[in-house]
Amino acid sequence: MENKFLFDSENLPESVLDKKHLLETDPSCRKNHMEYLPGMEQIQSGICDKVISEMNSYDYSQYTEKDVMSALDHDICSLEDFKALLSPVAEPFLEQLANKARLETSRHFGNTVYLFTPLYIANYCENYCVYCGFNCYNHIRRMKLSMEQIEHEMKIIADSGMEEILILTGESRTQSDVAYIGEACKLARRIFRMVGLEIYPVNTDEYRYLHQCGADYVTVFQETYDSDKYETIHLYGHKRVWPYRFDAQERALRGGMRGVGFSALLGLSDFRTDALASALHVYYLQRKYPHAEMSLSCPRLRPIINNDKINPMDVGEKQLCQVICAYRIFLPFVGITVSSRESEAFRNGIVKIAATKVSAGVSTGIGDHESKYRGKESDGPQGDEQFEINDNRSFQKMYEHISKEGLQPVLNDYLYV
Repeated sequence: MENKFLFDSENLPESVLDKKHLLETDPSCRKNHMEYLPGMEQIQSGICDKVISEMNSYDYSQYTEKDVMSALDHDICSLEDFKALLSPVAEPFLEQLANKARLETSRHFGNTVYLFTPLYIANYCENYCVYCGFNCYNHIRRMKLSMEQIEHEMKIIADSGMEEILILTGESRTQSDVAYIGEACKLARRIFRMVGLEIYPVNTDEYRYLHQCGADYVTVFQETYDSDKYETIHLYGHKRVWPYRFDAQERALRGGMRGVGFSALLGLSDFRTDALASALHVYYLQRKYPHAEMSLSCPRLRPIINNDKINPMDVGEKQLCQVICAYRIFLPFVGITVSSRESEAFRNGIVKIAATKVSAGVSTGIGDHESKYRGKESDGPQGDEQFEINDNRSFQKMYEHISKEGLQPVLNDYLYV
């Protein structure tokens, strides 16, 4: 497939649509999702085998109420305890989980809540992931911000008081190459105290370059740790290579990044096994790189056009709360982020229990912060959003609410000297 077709989604040629149909209906025309493509670095870490072995042997139906009560009674949460706390039989114990999680959060994070905002600088993508709003076959308005536009968007965000930004792109090396992302990092470093990246996975030397440009941490969504399910929903592009994505955080740490973030998109597959694998990914990597800062995100799948093609497994708010509380009890030192995908009411509650970081003033579109932050119509074109958000509060409103709840909003806790 020629790259030009990926970026002219309003006028896809019939040959490209035929290719799309084959990708959807004939698995034999898709590349092996476990094989690396040319140029992809292989690090032979060993962590992947540990995570997948534990995930595949996890039978959450075997746990009993006694196992859950025992896990809640222990001062230190073992792996078996964590498995019990994630199991369905633990759902009636949600209040006890929340109380224990609240104690762990208070012990290790005090009453602090960190605030950040994302900035999407491009929405071009070369992958066909059936659940994603940016996928290369979707008929959306594509846009890539120039450096002048990026600086303008960043200054609008910074004027609101925000000190941490997360830079995101669609997964396209052609349109958003590493040099382009690096220049955006250099701009962000001049304007913000903390700079994060959520981009396509890259090699160690490229992460090192982006860190030198100003990036502090990297977040990568594995989407689902179930490689069989992964194959059926990632049909084309570099993102299809499951193991390369899995090792992204470790390559980032080898490249000098101070911190890394992890996540599964809960609902793509069995959320309990994905939650287990996400936590174990952190658990094993934390022991290998004890100096690194690590965090977990907990997004649920949002409604999408292609729902019928992925058979999403619904995750309710109580189940999401169970997962987050279990994360906190098992990994007491790890930051937990809850995004604006979730409702205002849910986020207000979970920051009092286990979450330590929330987004504010969020837009998942391209080039629209003028209208969102200043109430003015943008002079330039805008790119479409990746997904709908559920909490539209501005940075100021979020900051005020957190303060009124007796919590301490934190904008930055790291100074370079």
